[in-house]
Amino acid sequence: MTRIPARPTGLIAGVLAVLLAAAGCGGADAASGDVTFRVPDPGNSGVLALGKKDGSLAAALKAVHAKIAWTGSSGPFAPAAQEMNAGELDAAQGSITSAVAALGQKPGFKLFAAIAPDQVGEGILVAKDSPIRTVRDLIGKKVAVNKGGTAEYLLLKALEKEKIPADRVTRVYLNPAQTAPVFNSGKVDAWAVWSAYSIPEIATAGARFLVTGGQIGSQNYSVWAVRTGFAKDHPDVVKAFYQYLHDAGTKQIQNPSAYVNVFTKAGPQAVSGTALALTLDNARKGATAQPIGATDLANFATVAKFFADQKVTPAPVDVAPHVLDPAGTGS
Repeated sequence: MTRIPARPTGLIAGVLAVLLAAAGCGGADAASGDVTFRVPDPGNSGVLALGKKDGSLAAALKAVHAKIAWTGSSGPFAPAAQEMNAGELDAAQGSITSAVAALGQKPGFKLFAAIAPDQVGEGILVAKDSPIRTVRDLIGKKVAVNKGGTAEYLLLKALEKEKIPADRVTRVYLNPAQTAPVFNSGKVDAWAVWSAYSIPEIATAGARFLVTGGQIGSQNYSVWAVRTGFAKDHPDVVKAFYQYLHDAGTKQIQNPSAYVNVFTKAGPQAVSGTALALTLDNARKGATAQPIGATDLANFATVAKFFADQKVTPAPVDVAPHVLDPAGTGS
């Protein structure tokens, strides 16, 4: 009787190792030969949502022998950065403020595109009937923020502009997705936040901006990051994905209604009424993805120094070594 080995050896083991590595690291699909590009699911709105629905993103990636795999859902950048560092995700979008905090660790990703700061959808919210009318009124109050990201940056920038020491205001660190009930119950006096959360609060609860990002000189760019190993191995995929983001973003500014309520116009993921009007207005005033240039890098350095000065990070983070040109080689 022929004896069957207890474990794969030699060539068989090598083949299995290659297949496992490909399955876990965005490798090529065995059937199609296309590399898998893992990105958080975009939900019901935005350029990726429409690209998912109409197949235009799949077509753009197919041209460079790649296919999209939607992994999890879009959200704060910090957990996405951890997933890229662990080789579980290939690309994600976030703020430069969150990216600076993540780059201060041992990053496994590089930044390849930037979108100009949101001047109208980010800021510090207060309740409709709040007696708080100026930033100075925040002294002695509690403000909800996400730690080391957009919200903490917006609050600290607002306080700096008014020359108010940061310790005169209590920062309450909360997950943005869990903050609305705390804010609406009055357990915090204000909420530093971005458009994904400000628009529903303004539309449904009548909240108002105390200040917006534009009013405090925010340099909080939105950035796209890609896993370092993926960029090195598949620069053509990164280039194609960037070009898709740039072109679709331009179209979104011109015709934002096509990029809202992409899959459903009803239910918890859909927006309507005042929220829809605000979403469309923000999109018209927005910007599209661009390569990261010298001016952007200088502004990133300013943000990094600000976070260090404010003790959010232990030292200024040099962002430049972690940036790549999407039209380049990926190195």
